[in-house]
Amino acid sequence: MTDTHTHLYMDAFSGEEEAAVERAIAAGVTQMIFPGVSPESHEAMMALHARFPENTKVAVGLHPTEVKEDWAEVLDGMESHLAAGGFSAIGEVGIDKHWDDSNIGMQMQAFARQLEWAVRYNLPVIIHCRDGVDETLEVIRNAGDRLPKLIFHSFTSGLEDVRKIREVCDPYFGINGVVTFKNAASLREALPEIGIDKIVLETDAPYLAPVPHRGSRNESSYIPLIRDKVAETLGISPEETERITDFNAEQLFNT
Repeated sequence: MTDTHTHLYMDAFSGEEEAAVERAIAAGVTQMIFPGVSPESHEAMMALHARFPENTKVAVGLHPTEVKEDWAEVLDGMESHLAAGGFSAIGEVGIDKHWDDSNIGMQMQAFARQLEWAVRYNLPVIIHCRDGVDETLEVIRNAGDRLPKLIFHSFTSGLEDVRKIREVCDPYFGINGVVTFKNAASLREALPEIGIDKIVLETDAPYLAPVPHRGSRNESSYIPLIRDKVAETLGISPEETERITDFNAEQLFNT
């Protein structure tokens, strides 16, 4: 199995990073993608990747909540890492209006520049989109015809957003523990519309732990719970769900 979005290098796992990776591997999660969020997180991410190079891949990106006045200078520094190679994606990047929308213009500019990176380096983009579908799609639309492969990470919306997104692009959708929540009926309703061929599995650890672990720290070893709920919702077997979502991840990240 593949966890296409996990932050096992974050402080929530301090002192347990290696054990968390090992638990995931023991649970059958043999590939994990670590998205970057800021220059400050880069060292910890790369250190954990170095310990498990066969089971992990890394992405580089500036998370929208990390976009400040100096975003252009920060991206200059991050691009130097990218140019050195070894990355499997750009991300996580995008738009977040949930906490603060006062800098939405800067977020859109930073997102646009990182989309350009993806085209230049032929890498997929892991998109963080929280309360910002319209702005996210505006940036994507303005990028023109040369779009990289896109993943709408932590997709938790319903049919309307799936259809709105597909008017602009044809991305993959990252489905995580939210799909197991009792109040996520609209997301489950959207899964047949998305289709298994455009779904990848993720945890977004340490956030959004699936039932029965909801409210506790999430980790990559919980991917089977997400796989099983997706399978149940789509009326296919867990084995088929695993096979196809792993194939999708391989197409995106060369896992």
